[in-house]
Amino acid sequence: MAQHRPLKIVVVGDGAVGKTCMLITYVEGRFPAEYVPTVFENYSGSVMVDGEIVPFELWDTAGQEEYSHLRPLTYAGTDLVILCFSIANEASFKNVEDKWVPELTTHVPRAPILLVGCKLDIRKDVEVPGLLSFVTYAQGSALARRIKAKGYLECSALTNEGVKEVFDQSIRHLLAKNQRRTKRHKCCLL
Repeated sequence: MAQHRPLKIVVVGDGAVGKTCMLITYVEGRFPAEYVPTVFENYSGSVMVDGEIVPFELWDTAGQEEYSHLRPLTYAGTDLVILCFSIANEASFKNVEDKWVPELTTHVPRAPILLVGCKLDIRKDVEVPGLLSFVTYAQGSALARRIKAKGYLECSALTNEGVKEVFDQSIRHLLAKNQRRTKRHKCCLL
């Protein structure tokens, strides 16, 4: 089994779209009892993906505008960006193209992006139908294609639906990318 350096995955998106809750749910296996803006920060660990133990680092970022001057400090060495929006917040969806993609293009132009629609449970909540306008799966997929993301997933930190898949797909993409790079750089001396 090959030894990997820790993969650095940075999570970005507007404030209050579900980034920190998604991270806490993934790492701790439970939804946080109360909302506390961006207290997760960093987490180092390892996970078994397709029979390989893969070390990783997860970096949370503050999405609020007042932190925009600090956020670029987290981007150095980023292997992949998970770009989040809330499916119940059309402004956060619009900001993917208007704010986040330009910022990422400036600071981490080579890092692949995985687009994630958070708060899936709200779309499925039977008490809310008709009261809110939701971003559809088709809209999320179309946006992922437009921004050239490596994929589009939806998840709910509250119900834990799709959370593990977000991180597994991120790591699988990076492992495949590293494997392609290794094959390209092999040489044979005769």
